[in-house]
Amino acid sequence: MRIGVIGTGRIGTIHANTLSRNREVGSLILTDADPSRAQDLAHRLGETAAPGIDEIFRWGVDAVVITTATSAHAELIGRAARSGLPVFCEKPIALDLPGTLQAITEVETAGTVLQMGFQRRFDAGYTGAREAVGSGRLGRLHTVRAMTSDQAPPPAAYLTQSGGLYRDTLIHDFDVVRWVTGREVVDVFAAGSDAGPAMFRELGDVDTAAVVLTLDDGTLATATATRLNGAGYDVRMELAGELDQIVVGLDDRTPIASTEPTGPPAADKPWTGFLERFGPAYDAELSAFVEVVRGERANPCDGREALQALRIAEACEVSRRERRPVRPAELPG
Repeated sequence: MRIGVIGTGRIGTIHANTLSRNREVGSLILTDADPSRAQDLAHRLGETAAPGIDEIFRWGVDAVVITTATSAHAELIGRAARSGLPVFCEKPIALDLPGTLQAITEVETAGTVLQMGFQRRFDAGYTGAREAVGSGRLGRLHTVRAMTSDQAPPPAAYLTQSGGLYRDTLIHDFDVVRWVTGREVVDVFAAGSDAGPAMFRELGDVDTAAVVLTLDDGTLATATATRLNGAGYDVRMELAGELDQIVVGLDDRTPIASTEPTGPPAADKPWTGFLERFGPAYDAELSAFVEVVRGERANPCDGREALQALRIAEACEVSRRERRPVRPAELPG
């Protein structure tokens, strides 16, 4: 199997390394907006670098992995679909609903595969939580708490193309709440704060956000995020039911300290970022994509799943702006 990797930045490099080690992948063709970066990575991995995107399609590949800037995702997904190629794409498909729907339509019209990169679906903790909910261990689920806290904000240049905190960060929580609980979000109420670094105010973004979500069975969920969690990278989910309560992301590296006299000590080596925290999950989602391309398993996260998460994020933006509850179903498209 020959796979084209479009984009060799931070996450593209991780994915290229994973695919290069996969025994079912014979070779990779790498390309990037910075050709020297693709060349350097290809040299380190013993793979081939292409001078541009056109060569990825002209030279012939069996599948495409897209890790470019978000602004290029939808166009590249459409091009791969028209070429009859399966695609793995980092989230999101696009930063708006029309662009997302157009790309999904192209994939569905072509009858090809689009697997989205929501890596938490491949994390052992979240997988265990989904199994616990599905087994009935918790009884009737009544409360879910999800959170994502970055240790430090990304550069301003990244923020300008990120889509904002709801679309860039909390979209992972929205997806995994749906996936773990098996329920849909019917109502959101969102608030945000831009009281941190001035760049957030200048970009019309927020550095901290909180959302209350109502699920279609009446379960209440909260999702919070911040770009400024100095203690470390903290991603957790708590699920409480009438019979039991569980937590994802609580281990000896969770960056939290107890004030109780008999509480656990602070982590000696707290998580610092998502690539470190979710390393095994990133490996697993690419292995799953190879299996999908080989026809050995069903697509674990298609474009429609990504659309639902984006719809929730869009509803949060409306809610924050208009200071009211919003039903994702209100949004057009």
